[in-house]
Amino acid sequence: MTAAVFIGCSFIAFGPALALCVCTIAAEPLRLLFLIAGGFFWLVSLLLSSLVWFIAVQIGGSNNASVKKNLLIFGVVFSVLLQEVFRFAYYKLLKKANKGLMTISQEETLPISVRQLSYAFMTLAIVLLHIFWGIVFFDACEKKKWWALALVILSHLLVSGVTFLNPQYEGSLVPSYIIMMLMATWAFFTAGGSLRNLKLCLMCRDKDFLLANQRPR
Repeated sequence: MTAAVFIGCSFIAFGPALALCVCTIAAEPLRLLFLIAGGFFWLVSLLLSSLVWFIAVQIGGSNNASVKKNLLIFGVVFSVLLQEVFRFAYYKLLKKANKGLMTISQEETLPISVRQLSYAFMTLAIVLLHIFWGIVFFDACEKKKWWALALVILSHLLVSGVTFLNPQYEGSLVPSYIIMMLMATWAFFTAGGSLRNLKLCLMCRDKDFLLANQRPR
């Protein structure tokens, strides 16, 4: 039972992202390089956030309930803003390296199981949200759409707030998934998608798409 729950939750959390990776990234070395670089930037931002959080807890103490809450709010906001700063830094790095890169051609009871499923579905939402945020964020930087940049940051803050500041963790899934669907739609059209080519792709009638994926490796 434990193994089944672990495997099921793992596929829920990482299955769609793994499928995206296999279908769009795994066959292209350059895209793999981008993926690893992006992961490194994100991990560095989390490391710095953890360091600031540790210092803040040591300075502020954690005995008082109101102090705990204020520290948690500070930690969430700081972490989100720092991640977005590193996302922008990654975008600028890609812009500067673009010409060079183009030359080389990227437990036992039901409540515990429910909580584990909640963690899995939330992990899935966060993983996909970061993909969608990245698409919209980079496009906003490229086209200088500062309002779009602000909406990405605000939606990131909102998801982090409802996730980490909500005592009922399961209740944060609904707003997080609503935001994820909205961001998915935004990212789809930002990347050049349309209702017509989506319909053709789903019905396997997009000849250009099929030919592109049947080209010799």
